[in-house]
Amino acid sequence: MELRDFITTPLVLLLVYIVAYLIRPRVTDVVNRKYFFPALTLRIFSALALGFLYQFYYDGGDTFNYHTHGSRHIWEAFMDSPVLGWRLLTSSGEYGQGTYAYASQIPFYTDPSSFFVIRIASILDLLTFSSYSATAVLFAVMSFCGGWALFTTFYRHSPEIHRWVALATLFIPSVIFWGSGILKDTLTLAAVGILTYCADKIFIQRKYSLAQAILLVLSVMMIYAVKKYILLCFLPALLLWIYAHKWAQIRSIVVKILILPLIAAILVGSAYYAIYLIGKDDARYSLDRIAITAQITAYDIGFYTGKDAGSSYSLGQLDGTFIGMISKAPQAINVTLFRPYLWEVRNPLMLLSAIESLFFFFLTIYILYQSRRGFLVLFRNPTVIFCLVFSITFAFAVGVSTFNFGTLARYKIPLLPFYLLALKEVHFYVKSLIKLSVFERTE
Repeated sequence: MELRDFITTPLVLLLVYIVAYLIRPRVTDVVNRKYFFPALTLRIFSALALGFLYQFYYDGGDTFNYHTHGSRHIWEAFMDSPVLGWRLLTSSGEYGQGTYAYASQIPFYTDPSSFFVIRIASILDLLTFSSYSATAVLFAVMSFCGGWALFTTFYRHSPEIHRWVALATLFIPSVIFWGSGILKDTLTLAAVGILTYCADKIFIQRKYSLAQAILLVLSVMMIYAVKKYILLCFLPALLLWIYAHKWAQIRSIVVKILILPLIAAILVGSAYYAIYLIGKDDARYSLDRIAITAQITAYDIGFYTGKDAGSSYSLGQLDGTFIGMISKAPQAINVTLFRPYLWEVRNPLMLLSAIESLFFFFLTIYILYQSRRGFLVLFRNPTVIFCLVFSITFAFAVGVSTFNFGTLARYKIPLLPFYLLALKEVHFYVKSLIKLSVFERTE
């Protein structure tokens, strides 16, 4: 903490809450208004707590490499010369004339995805005088905007279970903590929420708006710039959601059956093309190299660069083949959703993660048991399909390529809201259909 933090942060907090108070009536109703300020406050508190954790527990780490050893140097360049600052901000990793003195002090300068986070932090630093805590507050606001957008989307689809929708999108502890500070995960989490909201507005509700189209494109660009692999899992699930809604709106069963193969072909083709475009720009994520990328990333995070982030785990030998990677799917999904187990805990942070994983395990077992009589009807619900497809495929992707519980706790946060939403949608949807069938039989 520096003097600038004690001066700037209270002013930024005051401004944030004034703006939030003014816009709350526009984005809430009488039912969900009670969630607005608690969700915002928790994210701000978590962003500041994350800074303390990295400073006093980890003694440094990514968040300080993004700010103190990253955007701070670009802010200093702006203070010395706006021209030099602009060159650094728009740099592609080259050491240009006059910028070496600043760029050489930035560890992530030549890493495009990490430097993107530094760019965002640098822009916010111009407003906060490079105060870490004030910039962290603004990152938390971005996270909240994405979370609220996600909440609004699913609240519209299932207003009767608004408490569970709020829990899933706004109040999961690990999502709040790891998705609010100056980290990559904050930006991708916010972008996923905004992308879901805009896609729902444009393609499902058919409420077209230039602002929403721009936000949709920007959110895709942000995810693409920071973590491309999220798009590999999210875009196919999103397309499936859109097509499933279109198919569900058709009333004629005959027409549904006739066009189902066409919809399936369009869906597969669209998903393949989206994955192809991502892999075309970055060979690591092409279909013929993605298994090798997973192998290299898993061993690097598990046993080298990420060895200090928490305890390592293993799913067995990865051979770098696609079939070999797919064979690890059950273990990878399990480790992402339900591990670490309590007996695998090695530090206080792992204990919190283990407790949350245990909650998800028991909730999954409970809902599967309660919904056993009508579980197959979930395929009538496009929202359940979307949430399950994304959460399960993403659980596989990060579980098979991380090999470290500490890092996995951060990487898996985009899927947790969708998985919890899927569980509760299944539970309430099946429950309502069973009640309806009982009612019809008694008439």
